Amino acid sequence: MAELINKTALITGASSGIGASFTHFLAEKGLNVILTARRGDRLKELSREISHYQGNVEMFPADLAIEKERFRLFEQLNSSHKIDILINNAGFGWYGYFHEMPWSLARQMIAVNMESAAHLTSLFLPVMLRERCGHIVNIGSIAGGFPNQGVALYSASKAFLDAFTTALYRELRGSGVYASVMRLGPVKTEFYHQAKKLENGGSIPAERLAINVGTVNKALWRLLTHPRRVTYVPRWLSISRFAEPLIGGIADRIGPVLLRRSHPEKDN
Repeated sequence: MAELINKTALITGASSGIGASFTHFLAEKGLNVILTARRGDRLKELSREISHYQGNVEMFPADLAIEKERFRLFEQLNSSHKIDILINNAGFGWYGYFHEMPWSLARQMIAVNMESAAHLTSLFLPVMLRERCGHIVNIGSIAGGFPNQGVALYSASKAFLDAFTTALYRELRGSGVYASVMRLGPVKTEFYHQAKKLENGGSIPAERLAINVGTVNKALWRLLTHPRRVTYVPRWLSISRFAEPLIGGIADRIGPVLLRRSHPEKDN
Protein backbone atom coordinates (compact mmCIF):
# COMPACT_ATOMS: atom_id res chain seq x y z
CA MET A 1 0.00 0.00 0.00
CA ALA A 2 2.79 2.44 0.88
CA GLU A 3 4.09 2.23 -2.69
CA LEU A 4 0.82 3.67 -4.01
CA ILE A 5 0.53 6.65 -1.66
CA ASN A 6 0.94 9.91 -3.60
CA LYS A 7 0.81 8.09 -6.93
CA THR A 8 -1.41 9.77 -9.51
CA ALA A 9 -4.33 7.99 -11.16
CA LEU A 10 -6.20 9.29 -14.19
CA ILE A 11 -9.78 7.97 -14.19
CA THR A 12 -11.89 8.32 -17.31
CA GLY A 13 -15.67 8.35 -17.11
CA ALA A 14 -15.24 9.64 -13.55
CA SER A 15 -18.44 11.67 -13.28
CA SER A 16 -20.68 8.78 -12.22
CA GLY A 17 -20.98 5.07 -11.56
CA ILE A 18 -17.86 2.97 -11.17
CA GLY A 19 -15.58 5.86 -12.14
CA ALA A 20 -16.96 8.11 -9.39
CA SER A 21 -16.67 5.27 -6.90
CA PHE A 22 -13.03 4.66 -7.88
CA THR A 23 -12.37 8.36 -7.37
CA HIS A 24 -13.70 8.35 -3.81
CA PHE A 25 -11.93 5.10 -3.00
CA LEU A 26 -8.47 5.97 -4.33
CA ALA A 27 -8.49 9.50 -2.89
CA GLU A 28 -9.39 8.06 0.50
CA LYS A 29 -6.45 5.66 0.14
CA GLY A 30 -4.09 8.61 -0.33
CA LEU A 31 -3.63 8.62 -4.11
CA ASN A 32 -3.83 11.77 -6.20
CA VAL A 33 -6.76 11.45 -8.58
CA ILE A 34 -7.39 13.22 -11.87
CA LEU A 35 -10.96 13.08 -13.12
CA THR A 36 -12.12 13.36 -16.68
CA ALA A 37 -15.59 13.07 -18.20
CA ARG A 38 -17.93 15.19 -20.31
CA ARG A 39 -19.98 16.57 -17.42
CA GLY A 40 -17.88 19.32 -15.91
CA ASP A 41 -20.59 20.26 -13.39
CA ARG A 42 -20.65 16.72 -12.03
CA LEU A 43 -16.84 16.63 -11.84
CA LYS A 44 -16.88 19.85 -9.79
CA GLU A 45 -19.43 18.36 -7.43
CA LEU A 46 -17.40 15.17 -7.10
CA SER A 47 -14.21 17.15 -6.48
CA ARG A 48 -15.90 18.99 -3.61
CA GLU A 49 -17.16 15.74 -2.14
CA ILE A 50 -13.67 14.24 -1.86
CA SER A 51 -11.59 17.37 -1.24
CA HIS A 52 -11.13 16.39 2.44
CA TYR A 53 -9.35 13.15 1.59
CA GLN A 54 -5.59 12.80 1.80
CA GLY A 55 -4.99 12.62 -1.94
CA ASN A 56 -5.16 15.65 -4.24
CA VAL A 57 -8.10 15.91 -6.63
CA GLU A 58 -8.07 17.65 -10.02
CA MET A 59 -10.56 17.68 -12.86
CA PHE A 60 -10.12 18.01 -16.62
CA PRO A 61 -13.48 17.90 -18.46
CA ALA A 62 -13.23 16.27 -21.90
CA ASP A 63 -15.47 14.45 -24.35
CA LEU A 64 -13.45 11.30 -24.95
CA ALA A 65 -15.51 10.41 -28.01
CA ILE A 66 -13.62 13.21 -29.81
CA GLU A 67 -10.00 12.64 -30.86
CA LYS A 68 -8.99 16.27 -30.46
CA GLU A 69 -10.29 16.24 -26.89
CA ARG A 70 -8.15 13.22 -26.07
CA PHE A 71 -5.06 14.93 -27.50
CA ARG A 72 -5.89 18.07 -25.52
CA LEU A 73 -6.25 16.07 -22.31
CA PHE A 74 -2.89 14.40 -22.83
CA GLU A 75 -1.09 17.65 -23.62
CA GLN A 76 -2.53 19.35 -20.53
CA LEU A 77 -1.55 16.52 -18.24
CA ASN A 78 1.78 15.58 -19.76
CA SER A 79 3.12 19.10 -19.28
CA SER A 80 2.39 19.18 -15.55
CA HIS A 81 1.67 15.70 -14.18
CA LYS A 82 3.17 12.23 -14.03
CA ILE A 83 0.39 9.71 -14.61
CA ASP A 84 1.23 6.50 -12.75
CA ILE A 85 -2.10 4.73 -13.25
CA LEU A 86 -4.46 5.06 -16.21
CA ILE A 87 -7.92 3.63 -15.59
CA ASN A 88 -9.85 3.38 -18.87
CA ASN A 89 -13.32 3.26 -17.38
CA ALA A 90 -15.31 5.49 -19.77
CA GLY A 91 -18.07 3.60 -21.51
CA PHE A 92 -21.81 3.09 -21.77
CA GLY A 93 -24.26 0.32 -22.61
CA TRP A 94 -27.32 -0.12 -24.78
CA TYR A 95 -29.81 -3.01 -24.88
CA GLY A 96 -31.92 -4.09 -27.83
CA TYR A 97 -31.69 -5.40 -31.38
CA PHE A 98 -28.53 -4.15 -33.06
CA HIS A 99 -30.39 -3.20 -36.24
CA GLU A 100 -32.56 -0.82 -34.15
CA MET A 101 -29.53 0.90 -32.63
CA PRO A 102 -29.08 4.33 -34.25
CA TRP A 103 -25.75 4.45 -36.05
CA SER A 104 -24.91 7.79 -34.41
CA LEU A 105 -25.16 6.02 -31.05
CA ALA A 106 -23.20 2.99 -32.27
CA ARG A 107 -20.43 5.24 -33.57
CA GLN A 108 -20.28 7.00 -30.21
CA MET A 109 -20.05 3.67 -28.38
CA ILE A 110 -17.13 2.59 -30.58
CA ALA A 111 -15.39 5.91 -29.90
CA VAL A 112 -15.93 5.89 -26.14
CA ASN A 113 -15.75 2.19 -25.23
CA MET A 114 -12.90 1.21 -27.55
CA GLU A 115 -11.19 4.07 -29.34
CA SER A 116 -10.66 6.24 -26.28
CA ALA A 117 -9.05 3.40 -24.32
CA ALA A 118 -6.67 2.54 -27.15
CA HIS A 119 -5.85 6.18 -27.92
CA LEU A 120 -5.18 7.26 -24.33
CA THR A 121 -3.06 4.16 -23.81
CA SER A 122 -1.02 5.00 -26.92
CA LEU A 123 -0.45 8.52 -25.57
CA PHE A 124 0.46 7.74 -21.95
CA LEU A 125 2.19 4.37 -22.36
CA PRO A 126 5.44 5.71 -23.90
CA VAL A 127 5.84 8.06 -20.92
CA MET A 128 5.32 5.18 -18.49
CA LEU A 129 7.85 3.06 -20.37
CA ARG A 130 10.48 5.79 -20.14
CA GLU A 131 9.91 5.87 -16.39
CA ARG A 132 9.79 2.05 -16.26
CA CYS A 133 6.78 2.36 -14.00
CA GLY A 134 3.03 2.47 -14.56
CA HIS A 135 -0.22 0.53 -14.66
CA ILE A 136 -2.98 0.60 -17.27
CA VAL A 137 -6.29 -0.80 -16.05
CA ASN A 138 -9.06 -1.40 -18.59
CA ILE A 139 -12.58 -1.89 -17.27
CA GLY A 140 -14.01 -4.85 -19.13
CA SER A 141 -16.97 -7.16 -18.67
CA ILE A 142 -17.76 -10.85 -18.73
CA ALA A 143 -19.87 -9.91 -21.77
CA GLY A 144 -16.59 -9.70 -23.69
CA GLY A 145 -16.08 -13.44 -23.38
CA PHE A 146 -19.72 -14.49 -23.32
CA PRO A 147 -21.54 -12.20 -25.79
CA ASN A 148 -25.29 -12.34 -25.75
CA GLN A 149 -28.36 -11.03 -27.48
CA GLY A 150 -29.25 -7.40 -26.95
CA VAL A 151 -25.71 -6.20 -26.24
CA ALA A 152 -24.00 -6.99 -29.54
CA LEU A 153 -21.85 -3.89 -29.87
CA TYR A 154 -21.26 -3.52 -26.13
CA SER A 155 -20.05 -7.13 -25.96
CA ALA A 156 -17.78 -6.50 -28.94
CA SER A 157 -16.30 -3.43 -27.24
CA LYS A 158 -15.47 -5.47 -24.14
CA ALA A 159 -14.02 -8.31 -26.23
CA PHE A 160 -11.77 -5.69 -27.81
CA LEU A 161 -10.55 -4.61 -24.36
CA ASP A 162 -9.88 -8.25 -23.43
CA ALA A 163 -7.74 -8.87 -26.52
CA PHE A 164 -6.06 -5.47 -26.36
CA THR A 165 -5.09 -5.90 -22.70
CA THR A 166 -3.84 -9.46 -23.12
CA ALA A 167 -1.54 -8.44 -25.97
CA LEU A 168 -0.30 -5.38 -24.05
CA TYR A 169 0.37 -7.42 -20.92
CA ARG A 170 2.58 -9.78 -22.90
CA GLU A 171 4.38 -6.96 -24.70
CA LEU A 172 5.12 -5.20 -21.40
CA ARG A 173 6.55 -8.11 -19.44
CA GLY A 174 9.76 -7.00 -17.74
CA SER A 175 9.25 -3.32 -18.57
CA GLY A 176 8.01 -2.22 -15.15
CA VAL A 177 4.65 -1.29 -16.67
CA TYR A 178 1.57 -3.46 -16.26
CA ALA A 179 -1.66 -3.83 -18.26
CA SER A 180 -4.72 -5.37 -16.62
CA VAL A 181 -8.37 -5.89 -17.43
CA MET A 182 -11.15 -6.14 -14.87
CA ARG A 183 -13.87 -8.45 -16.17
CA LEU A 184 -16.91 -7.26 -14.25
CA GLY A 185 -20.27 -8.79 -13.76
CA PRO A 186 -23.30 -6.49 -13.41
CA VAL A 187 -22.66 -3.63 -10.95
CA LYS A 188 -25.27 -1.45 -9.22
CA THR A 189 -24.73 1.98 -10.77
CA GLU A 190 -26.66 4.42 -12.95
CA PHE A 191 -25.20 2.57 -15.98
CA TYR A 192 -28.48 0.69 -16.40
CA HIS A 193 -30.65 3.78 -15.95
CA GLN A 194 -28.65 5.60 -18.61
CA ALA A 195 -28.96 2.65 -21.02
CA LYS A 196 -32.76 2.81 -20.75
CA LYS A 197 -32.77 6.53 -21.59
CA LEU A 198 -30.90 6.13 -24.88
CA GLU A 199 -32.81 6.07 -28.18
CA ASN A 200 -34.42 2.66 -28.83
CA GLY A 201 -32.69 1.30 -25.73
CA GLY A 202 -34.24 -0.93 -23.09
CA SER A 203 -33.76 -2.42 -19.64
CA ILE A 204 -30.71 -4.69 -19.43
CA PRO A 205 -31.82 -7.97 -17.75
CA ALA A 206 -28.46 -8.43 -15.99
CA GLU A 207 -29.33 -5.49 -13.70
CA ARG A 208 -31.24 -7.93 -11.49
CA LEU A 209 -27.94 -9.71 -10.65
CA ALA A 210 -25.89 -6.56 -9.99
CA ILE A 211 -23.36 -6.44 -7.15
CA ASN A 212 -22.38 -3.51 -4.94
CA VAL A 213 -19.77 -1.14 -6.34
CA GLY A 214 -17.72 -1.53 -3.14
CA THR A 215 -16.79 -5.04 -4.29
CA VAL A 216 -15.30 -3.52 -7.46
CA ASN A 217 -13.27 -1.02 -5.41
CA LYS A 218 -11.71 -3.79 -3.35
CA ALA A 219 -10.89 -5.76 -6.50
CA LEU A 220 -9.22 -2.69 -8.02
CA TRP A 221 -7.05 -2.29 -4.92
CA ARG A 222 -5.97 -5.94 -5.06
CA LEU A 223 -5.08 -5.45 -8.71
CA LEU A 224 -3.04 -2.31 -8.07
CA THR A 225 -1.14 -3.84 -5.16
CA HIS A 226 -0.68 -7.23 -6.84
CA PRO A 227 -0.75 -6.65 -10.63
CA ARG A 228 -2.00 -9.42 -12.87
CA ARG A 229 -3.36 -9.62 -16.39
CA VAL A 230 -7.00 -10.24 -15.53
CA THR A 231 -9.28 -10.25 -12.53
CA TYR A 232 -12.95 -11.24 -12.33
CA VAL A 233 -15.42 -9.35 -10.16
CA PRO A 234 -16.88 -11.06 -8.26
CA ARG A 235 -14.21 -13.74 -8.24
CA TRP A 236 -16.60 -16.65 -8.82
CA LEU A 237 -17.30 -15.25 -12.29
CA SER A 238 -13.97 -16.71 -13.40
CA ILE A 239 -16.10 -19.69 -14.41
CA SER A 240 -17.59 -17.47 -17.13
CA ARG A 241 -14.54 -18.17 -19.33
CA PHE A 242 -16.00 -21.65 -19.84
CA ALA A 243 -19.56 -20.42 -20.50
CA GLU A 244 -19.36 -19.97 -24.28
CA PRO A 245 -17.86 -23.40 -25.09
CA LEU A 246 -20.10 -25.19 -22.58
CA ILE A 247 -23.49 -23.50 -22.88
CA GLY A 248 -23.21 -21.35 -26.00
CA GLY A 249 -25.51 -23.72 -27.84
CA ILE A 250 -28.19 -23.33 -25.17
CA ALA A 251 -27.81 -19.54 -25.28
CA ASP A 252 -28.31 -19.68 -29.06
CA ARG A 253 -31.80 -21.08 -28.45
CA ILE A 254 -32.92 -19.38 -25.25
CA GLY A 255 -31.31 -15.97 -25.76
CA PRO A 256 -33.46 -14.85 -28.70
CA VAL A 257 -36.62 -15.76 -26.77
CA LEU A 258 -35.53 -13.66 -23.79
CA LEU A 259 -34.75 -10.70 -26.03
CA ARG A 260 -38.13 -10.89 -27.77
CA ARG A 261 -39.89 -10.89 -24.41
CA SER A 262 -37.99 -7.96 -22.96
CA HIS A 263 -37.53 -5.87 -26.09
CA PRO A 264 -40.12 -6.57 -28.80
CA GLU A 265 -39.09 -5.47 -32.26
CA LYS A 266 -40.80 -2.41 -33.65
CA ASP A 267 -43.09 -2.82 -36.62
CA ASN A 268 -41.48 -1.59 -39.84
